[in-house]
Amino acid sequence: VGWDPSFLNSCLLCYGGKIPTVEFISETLINNVVQDPQTGRIYLGAINNIFQLSPSLQKEARTETGPKKDAKTCTPPASGCQDTVLMPNSNKLLLVHPTNGSLIVCGSRYRGICSLLNLSNVEQELYYNDNKGERTYVASIEDNVNVVSVMSNYTKNGRTFKVFLVGKGYGSLDSTKLISTRILEDYQDWVVFENIIEASAVQTAPFVLKYLHDFRHAFKEDGFVYFLFSRTLDGTDNKNLTFVSRLCENDQHYYSYTELQLTCGTNNRYNKVQAAYVAFPGKELARVMSQSGNYGTVTSFTKVLFMVAHPDDDESDSALCMYPLNSINQQLMDIISACYSDSGEISGIPAVDVPYSSQTYTACTSKISVSASLSCGAEHLLSPLASKPAFALKADAALTMSVHLTAVAVAVENDHTIAFLGSANGEVFKITKVPVQTCLEMKDCQSCVGLRDPYCGWCVLEGRCTRRSECRRAEEKNGWLWSPKQQCVKIVSFSPSNLSCRKTGKVNINIPSLPTIGHSDRLQCKIESFQSNGIMSDSGEVSCDLPQPGLIPKTPEGQDFVAVAIRIFVNDTVELATREFRFYNCAATVRKSENTPCMSCVGSPWGCQWNTQDHTCSDADDSVVDSHIINANCPRFENPDPGLIPVGYKTPIDFEGINLEHYQVNWPHSTPNMHLSSRERNTVFLFFFYDKSPETNVLFYVKDKESGKKMDSTVNVTLYNCAVERNDCSLCKNADPKYKCVWCSKKQACVYEELCDPLPSNTECPNPEITNISPLFGPVLGGISITISGSNLGIDQGDIKSITVAGKPFCTHVYHLEAIQMVYGQVLSSLFLNVDPVPEEVTPNRGPKAGGTLITISGLFLNTGRFLFFNHSHSENITCRTGEYRADKVPSDPLDVVMKYGKRTTKTIPTTFRFVENPTVQDHHPKASFVCGGRNIVVTGSGFDIIQTAIMKVQGGNWSASEVPKNDTVIQFQSPKVNSSLNQHLKTVIKLDNWEKELKPFHYHPDPSFNILQNKIITANSLIIVTGRGFSKAMTAKEAQAFVGDVQCVVTTLLDDKLFLEPPSTMPRARSRSKRQRRETGSEDLELMIKFGKGEWVVDLVQYEKKNDFPLYIIIPAVIVPMLLIITISVYCYRRKSQQAEREYEKVKHQLENLEESVRDRCKKEFTDLMIEMEDHTNDMNEGRIPFLDYKTYTDRVFFLPSKDGANDVMITGKLDIPEARKATVIQSLNQFSNLLNSKTFLINFIRTLERSHDFNARAKVYFASLLTVALHGKLEYYTDIMRTLLLELMEEYVNSKNPKLMLRRSETVVERMLCNWMSICLYQFLKDSAGEPLYKLFKAIKHQIEKGPVDVRVKKAKYTLNDTGLLGDDVEYSVLTLQVLVQGEGPDVTPVKVLNCDTISQVKEKIIEQVYRNLPYSQRPKVDSVTLEWRPGSTGQILSDLDLTSQKEGRWRRINTLAHYNVRDNATLVLSKVQHTQQNYDQNQENHEERNALLEDDKVFHLVRPTDELDEIKSKRGSIKDKSMTKAITEIYLTRLLSVKGTLQQFVDDFFRSVLCSGAVVPPAVKYFFDFLDEQALKHSNVDEETIHIWKTNSLPLRFWVNILKNPHFIFDVHVSEVVDASLSVIAQTFMDACTKSEHKLSRDSPSNKLLYAKEISTYKKMVDDYYKGIRQMVSVSDQDMNTHLAEVSRSHTDKLNTHVALHQLYQYASKYYDGIIASLEEDPAAQSKQLALRLQQIAAALENKVTDL
Repeated sequence: VGWDPSFLNSCLLCYGGKIPTVEFISETLINNVVQDPQTGRIYLGAINNIFQLSPSLQKEARTETGPKKDAKTCTPPASGCQDTVLMPNSNKLLLVHPTNGSLIVCGSRYRGICSLLNLSNVEQELYYNDNKGERTYVASIEDNVNVVSVMSNYTKNGRTFKVFLVGKGYGSLDSTKLISTRILEDYQDWVVFENIIEASAVQTAPFVLKYLHDFRHAFKEDGFVYFLFSRTLDGTDNKNLTFVSRLCENDQHYYSYTELQLTCGTNNRYNKVQAAYVAFPGKELARVMSQSGNYGTVTSFTKVLFMVAHPDDDESDSALCMYPLNSINQQLMDIISACYSDSGEISGIPAVDVPYSSQTYTACTSKISVSASLSCGAEHLLSPLASKPAFALKADAALTMSVHLTAVAVAVENDHTIAFLGSANGEVFKITKVPVQTCLEMKDCQSCVGLRDPYCGWCVLEGRCTRRSECRRAEEKNGWLWSPKQQCVKIVSFSPSNLSCRKTGKVNINIPSLPTIGHSDRLQCKIESFQSNGIMSDSGEVSCDLPQPGLIPKTPEGQDFVAVAIRIFVNDTVELATREFRFYNCAATVRKSENTPCMSCVGSPWGCQWNTQDHTCSDADDSVVDSHIINANCPRFENPDPGLIPVGYKTPIDFEGINLEHYQVNWPHSTPNMHLSSRERNTVFLFFFYDKSPETNVLFYVKDKESGKKMDSTVNVTLYNCAVERNDCSLCKNADPKYKCVWCSKKQACVYEELCDPLPSNTECPNPEITNISPLFGPVLGGISITISGSNLGIDQGDIKSITVAGKPFCTHVYHLEAIQMVYGQVLSSLFLNVDPVPEEVTPNRGPKAGGTLITISGLFLNTGRFLFFNHSHSENITCRTGEYRADKVPSDPLDVVMKYGKRTTKTIPTTFRFVENPTVQDHHPKASFVCGGRNIVVTGSGFDIIQTAIMKVQGGNWSASEVPKNDTVIQFQSPKVNSSLNQHLKTVIKLDNWEKELKPFHYHPDPSFNILQNKIITANSLIIVTGRGFSKAMTAKEAQAFVGDVQCVVTTLLDDKLFLEPPSTMPRARSRSKRQRRETGSEDLELMIKFGKGEWVVDLVQYEKKNDFPLYIIIPAVIVPMLLIITISVYCYRRKSQQAEREYEKVKHQLENLEESVRDRCKKEFTDLMIEMEDHTNDMNEGRIPFLDYKTYTDRVFFLPSKDGANDVMITGKLDIPEARKATVIQSLNQFSNLLNSKTFLINFIRTLERSHDFNARAKVYFASLLTVALHGKLEYYTDIMRTLLLELMEEYVNSKNPKLMLRRSETVVERMLCNWMSICLYQFLKDSAGEPLYKLFKAIKHQIEKGPVDVRVKKAKYTLNDTGLLGDDVEYSVLTLQVLVQGEGPDVTPVKVLNCDTISQVKEKIIEQVYRNLPYSQRPKVDSVTLEWRPGSTGQILSDLDLTSQKEGRWRRINTLAHYNVRDNATLVLSKVQHTQQNYDQNQENHEERNALLEDDKVFHLVRPTDELDEIKSKRGSIKDKSMTKAITEIYLTRLLSVKGTLQQFVDDFFRSVLCSGAVVPPAVKYFFDFLDEQALKHSNVDEETIHIWKTNSLPLRFWVNILKNPHFIFDVHVSEVVDASLSVIAQTFMDACTKSEHKLSRDSPSNKLLYAKEISTYKKMVDDYYKGIRQMVSVSDQDMNTHLAEVSRSHTDKLNTHVALHQLYQYASKYYDGIIASLEEDPAAQSKQLALRLQQIAAALENKVTDL
């Protein structure tokens, strides 16, 4: 990456890494991406597909656009074309048209015709027409032609139309319209997508194709439309140039079209634009641009065009250039002014060109002044215009990259500009150091500021890396430290800077960058385990107490200080800064140099002092004055002479003593004691023997006679021994002359000259002697090196005159003192064995292309020429490692292995080795580790069998070899340990032989931290809870290990901040203590240790309690004697009572004890489950797409499913029983009836007449209103008007004559049901967009929770429920099974399904179907009765059914079969198959049906709980009142389960309530509109107070719509709601109703359980309702026009899908039934008489009922 230096400190640092983000993957190439600014939805135009995504990239809808049958020469429609084939449809244009909620889509098929799709659901096509001809062809069929577009307005005849301007390159079969304006509606002669502006200059020039336009961007700004593209200059040169063109938005003839050339980089190197983005720059970038002088004046309010481009000839080199829009506009105005006023010249130089024209003369000849009226051109003025190259707008490359950039976007954060660049190979580059929004991942200030990310900064007083807006005290000085400034809160200095470890005191800490500490903030200083309060002084320093000496850690070995971190905290938890403070230890200074203790003491930086009397070093103390205390001028010995002493010869040595006034010196050896003055010299004689090395250094020390302690000494001499390593004369003579070594012939040794007597007179050495030649074997052709060893071979190379072997001279030789290396020629000698190597085999015979394979070559005489000794078999192996194979062909052909011996001998093993493809790594798991390492990492892929060595390495860390046998597809490593202090990103790679592969992603997390245990006493029945932080970052419960003493515990649950452990069942022992110690101490402290990988942490010391072991001789009497006494008394008492009563009492007592124990165990288990289930539910909910019903099915279910015919209602089936001969007449008459209903006079009379009829009951009113809603759906504005009219009448009735609070409470009138239906219609989209998801999650969570426990299919009760009446009142034993289900006919894959062993076979089928077909909505899944379930425990299979001959019988009751009945075990394999309706199967099913009927004939059936039959009832009647109350108490014990289920589901209930009752989010316009209507009407009546208005709103929306949807999720989702789920939903619905009421609920012990369950939350929910109503009242009003527009859109989108004619036919049945009353009402109404409405109804009745009439 190259940077312009002027921008290095302003915009921007560059990062080349990939951005981790949420992703959506399309199977085909994505061509265009747009976003709806109102909803945030994202739309993708891909080949053959259009995708609709949520803002978080979740797919909401998808529509296929291809492939289509087409031909390049085909003129649509394609049905009339020949030779059509399936061709892919590339998306050419994608544009959001938010005004009418549509998406403009243009593809490459059918000459580039466009369509309109619904923005809310792209699967719905709003408009498409392929028979309007060439005028509607917008895009291009050619792949290399780009199309850009921008929305605009067009005004004609006082009417404004929405249009879009299109810029398009030229295709061979396209029109030549470079710029066109396309209308989006039919108007007079115009049709949708027609080009409504004809401007020949930029559209129809026949030679426009030679310019090779490539459009890249279009945008609007300040009344102008801009297009950015590249083209050639005039067609004679193929070099592209980048242009920006501009025209006025209101220019309906393109007179203002002007082009300006843009150059990018030096000499316009980056001449071909690829992408662009227009945005405001940050203040910093604007400042630097202005200061550079190249951009004019740029402010943060000046928009800038950011453009990426590349050279014509090198796509891999790209640049980012910037052009302020004000500079572009100014340059364009200069061009226009030059043409109109100055003959096309600027400063006398031609500046204006006329593109797309054949004119060669100077075109700009006018001399007019350009006024405001002519700023957008005119018919008489020249156009189009363009700048000449000399007047292009120039810009330097702000950034260059060696990659093909194809996209750019810009954002501003904290006044700094961030650019995002996309490359052709899918990479995204952010022009900072890290990806977006990784702030929170950084846990300390250094790593936060190390990001250099303008988005991030360190929030000091919160201890978090955040964006500035997320830091509460960011505006305070130093409250938020911006990342790119690279600053953190630091401790600059301490005062005092250090302190003795034997003292304590206060320390002042200088922290210049400390933020303002408020009165409520608490400063703390922590030093190891010691902490004290920090005090802020006026000067800004922090003062803290230092710990007492006993709390200071010991001084480490080899140091004279201990460094301890002083950490400054604010408010207990947030660490502000830390720095090491040194506690020095003067006594430890002497350890640093034992021979100079005094000098080490007084020379230390701590100012220590030395006591010459007792030889101790202590802290400086000015109050002590003593001649023995010194802080300089240590007594010492130095300057030995001579410095060289020969071994074995007595040599005098002279040295000097300094500052010795107070010492008696004990000299070594036999030197007498002397009293020395301050500076004297002395001589001693020394004799040594040493033969380990030629020389060694010896330090002499001197001791004080009285104390025997060493005095400082630097008397250092060198001992040398001439004989060591000088074994012959030549080596001796080669010794350094300073040693005075001589070869003594008498001793045949090298000695010090004084030790040789007599001194040798002859300086010549004996003759050379050869002792060895290596190697002894060589190839026949020679050419290898050999070494000759011996003695007296000379002193230097010149001493060797010649070397011959067998009379033949050696070619070269290299001299060493003890050996000579030579390369010999072709010789024959008795000293050498000339052999010929014979290689035979190479293993292995293949290896990876990257190399690194260790191959073994076996054969005979292979070690020829090496310094090795042959064995008798002459068979050796040679190993070597392969290098990288650089050829392209892989796998390679079999290659030769060549062995070279010296320069002349070569041996080849032909075609024995092949290089194959390197291994491939597909995945690895897990993807994280703690820094302590040791986690098992499994790498999967292929080609691992050829790998010999596998290593896992971490940059900055250690390495780890593969620790398990690998196979071809799997290798396992243990993650290496890394340095926890490293803050940078750690790169993790695996090295397989020589091939390396980085594991991405793989993260190292800091080791977990643990808190001290709250409860240090554990028992066998307790639950150990370990708290801390960071547990789940890189470990699971299965991987974690825990130990109490020497016994391992089971880790049951692992959360990020908690570990749940099962305690040992046996008494643990401490690991390191002896048995004797344990006996002495009794209860001992045990270490609780947690082990993650290679990391081990001792959390705390615990004690294990067990019952005291009493001796048997105490236990037996203590138990037996009382027991005998109790038995005697009991027998005496119970004999006087009824035996029956005794049995009943014991039974109840035993039952209570069991229940008490089970409740205790269950509460303990639920406590653990509750902590982990919420996350499980959320993950489950996010797996699949929500199965929303389409609009028609939704309205059918809401309107007509509650009717008496239910799903068979004619409105749902849509089937009318009309003879075919009369169908046309009936349809025509129904259309006339529809027109009659559109008369407000008729409809009001119609409704009033029906409501006056006594037999028009409530059910009929509801059904009639629903029919009316469907019939009038095409005109919802009219429907709303009717509803308002009727509501006003209803309101007058209640306000004047009834209690106003009761209005809208029930559906007692047609209008009340109309209101309910109106709300249902208007809130459908809100359900899909907002409230549907939390409602679906709530439904699924309830279903999931209920199915976790037993559900009795007969009594419809469950163990886990919210409804006390549906609570299973027995403690049913059950276990969870995981079945492996194989679906017959759908492949060999099995699906694991969790069920209960107490489930009936039908329940098991339901759970299997739900899991196997979970991606299908309920209506598309097979039904339970249509599948069979077969268990294959062995060679034979067994069909499982609810009832068969094996069913268990209890008296007259027969139990439904369960999995436990069939003894199906965990992990059993079951086969699910669909029932085939053949005759044989029919007969078999008939037999099974008859068998089942026979089973049911005499028996009663139950599942889990057998109901009380007649005999039991008779017995129970005989029971006492006490027994009955006891039974009731037993049942109510199980009510605790309600709380457990409620707690588990609480989050889902809250989320749904928030989605419905949050006015801060999107509120449907219908709600605001209707609530305002109620408020307006309430103001007109004095007896309507706020409580009444609240009740009206509650009755109209929450109770009329939301409660209905909440209790019936199948109205909006394609799901099945069972009775047990419905029971729980009813409790939540009742809670919702209670929350919406104003009355206070007074609860008591006698209140229903359902009321008590949510008593705590009701007040919160009530406040949510109040806030919701208040928030809506404060919103901007929705006008009648806006509401009508919205309703018209709903009508247009959905009416054609509804059964309108069926609804009209059903409505007419009411008109026919009450015909006379309606006619009478119409004839009495003057308005109806004037419109002859009665006559029209009579005519319709005659036609529909096929009557002959005289009308």
